[in-house]
Amino acid sequence: MAELRIEELTAGTISAANSLTLKPGQEAFLEPATYTDAEQQLDPAGSWPRVIRDGDEVVGYIMGAFDQDAPQEYLRAAIWRINVAAEAQGRGVGRFAIEAFADEARTRGFSRATVVWASGDGGPGAFFESVGFRVVGQTPFGENLGALEL
Repeated sequence: MAELRIEELTAGTISAANSLTLKPGQEAFLEPATYTDAEQQLDPAGSWPRVIRDGDEVVGYIMGAFDQDAPQEYLRAAIWRINVAAEAQGRGVGRFAIEAFADEARTRGFSRATVVWASGDGGPGAFFESVGFRVVGQTPFGENLGALEL
């Protein structure tokens, strides 16, 4: 594995980000209902889309948002999506992406990052907990609300 690096999503990397192949069953956990419902609240100026590269290959994607004025606390420094290519899972790519998001959140003055995920076999709960998120509640849609203290 080459050294991982994170880059802003560009016209040159969007196709690779959209083409990441996940493990079977993971597609069911891509977009929690809470985020679908709140998407219109996302401030495009505060969005943070990034790709993770291993050498020249795009192996992951993370989309976050930063909005100090979001009406719900869990939308202020929130990870909206994280995808890691099936063949790159278990190699630290997801952890690297979360750490990069956390660093950016600290730089912007946030003390907490959040993420929402649905429970289920093959879901992302174990991953989020392994990188430091703890469940702090449930959304109105019954999904887990996780927080990472920065």
